[in-house]
Amino acid sequence: MAELRFTKDHEWVRLDGDVATIGITDHAQTALGDVVFVDLPEPGREVAEGEACAVVESVKAASDVYAPVAGRIVESNGALTDNPALVNSAPTGEGWFFRIEGVDAATVDALMDEAAYAAFVESLA
Repeated sequence: MAELRFTKDHEWVRLDGDVATIGITDHAQTALGDVVFVDLPEPGREVAEGEACAVVESVKAASDVYAPVAGRIVESNGALTDNPALVNSAPTGEGWFFRIEGVDAATVDALMDEAAYAAFVESLA
């Protein structure tokens, strides 16, 4: 399985070739609480790095999910429409949000690795 990279907005990225799978981190889903709704981007949409392109709603709050990399949305996780709780139960697995193609690997490499993200989260406490 490809290595996860992380953003300061608590998204994770897993790169496979030039396709990046994006979701929110375990820290983010814990902070949100029980996820009750996810609004996902439409395939075919071009997104810029840092652009808000999805929304996750919980019993506590609604939060934007940002594209950590630029490219074209090729797939959204339809399973989240029927079962948004997947974001809580498997945030870095079945609870992924969307996939972007045409991703520059150097952009992903520039994101935080797991150790750097853990240190970042620790600094927030």
